[in-house]
Amino acid sequence: MATENAKKKGALDWYFKTNLLRRILIGLVLGAIVGVVLGFFPDAVGPYVGAIKFFGDLFIRLLKMIVVPVILFSLITGAASIAPSRLGRVGVKVMIYYLATSAFAVIIGLVFANIFRPGLGFNIVGAAGVAGKAAAAPTISQILLNIVPTNPVESLTKGDVLPIIFFAVVFGLGISFVKDSKNEKIAKGADTLYDVCNAAAETMYKIVGGIMQYAPVGVFVLISIVFAQQGPKAIGPLLIVTLTVYIGLLVHLFGVYGGILAVNKLGFIRFWKGANEAIITAFVTRSSGGTLPITLRVTEENLGVPRTISSFSLPLGATINMDGTAIYLGVCAMFIGYATGNPLTFNQQLTVVITATLASIGTAGVPGAGAIMLLMVLESIGLKVTEGSAVAAAYAMILGIDALLDMGRTALNVAGDMVGTAIVAKSEKELDLAKWGK
Repeated sequence: MATENAKKKGALDWYFKTNLLRRILIGLVLGAIVGVVLGFFPDAVGPYVGAIKFFGDLFIRLLKMIVVPVILFSLITGAASIAPSRLGRVGVKVMIYYLATSAFAVIIGLVFANIFRPGLGFNIVGAAGVAGKAAAAPTISQILLNIVPTNPVESLTKGDVLPIIFFAVVFGLGISFVKDSKNEKIAKGADTLYDVCNAAAETMYKIVGGIMQYAPVGVFVLISIVFAQQGPKAIGPLLIVTLTVYIGLLVHLFGVYGGILAVNKLGFIRFWKGANEAIITAFVTRSSGGTLPITLRVTEENLGVPRTISSFSLPLGATINMDGTAIYLGVCAMFIGYATGNPLTFNQQLTVVITATLASIGTAGVPGAGAIMLLMVLESIGLKVTEGSAVAAAYAMILGIDALLDMGRTALNVAGDMVGTAIVAKSEKELDLAKWGK
């Protein structure tokens, strides 16, 4: 009996001690193999889907469970962490840079997605054979007006993403200002409220981490169902998605960041030589937050940015500057739209830009955070991720390659943080130009 228990413990130890990325990739590959093999036995597909569908649906429900709490608490904390005293000239410059480049990144992702059209003609169906269905697209004025909730509680209940984001940011900024109140009792209450929201956000990240331990199983099930129903033709669209995302990342890196540096008479090659350690670390670890100590060091030592600016700009950037993630969201939303027979309209693409830009304010700089953001974006454009639906199946395909995409987008996020910090420092005449060969 003791021997059997030891064997079981050993198996579980292997599972939990093995790198999560490796486990997800194993789940993806095995799921694809099982699905392709099942495709040769059409009569077996239906019974297989019926027997295993529960485990895939469970994964989708677990992810959906966490979306609203993650949005609410992470955005409140992110906004509340911006001290009013830092929202001066430097703070305004940093915020404008981060939000503008994030919005531009989404647009780049959407442009290339419109060019390459990943998922076009794929016509994926859900486990239940249900095609994708999108809600009617609102007008531009409705999109902008609907950002402001008339009843925040109702928005939370319904899972209306944009109003939740707006309320969370406003509420967080309110906490930030109240913390500086001259009334000691009120200020202390605001600090307590911030601590509660921060603890709640950290709790949500822990729960997300726990859910992601189930991801290899969920990915295996969902991918095997997709390939069983669609066959090997599912591989092509995923390759196009990956190619489109990385083209967008490279264009943003060289075109946007390179252009910004050139306008400010700073060389891109010099920047790369000074910043590459942090960028490569971000690529490997897939965490802008985890890379932050290295980012702070190389920005100060190699790029000549004083700590007075980098200590504010870089931690803020690790929280709100998600240019790589923004590109990923644009491409993946377009893929899911095409794959489910619901190509995104102009207004829906505009909604993607707004949602992705606003959502970037408080999304955690941890591996896999982009997958949660993608759920937010899909909900905002009326593509509901429900169990057994075509949208859920397409989302599962993206989740299977998310780690590969996460590496590139995180590297770009960190690069953007350092470019913005250097530019702001130069505008304040505090940049050590000797580090740039000037």
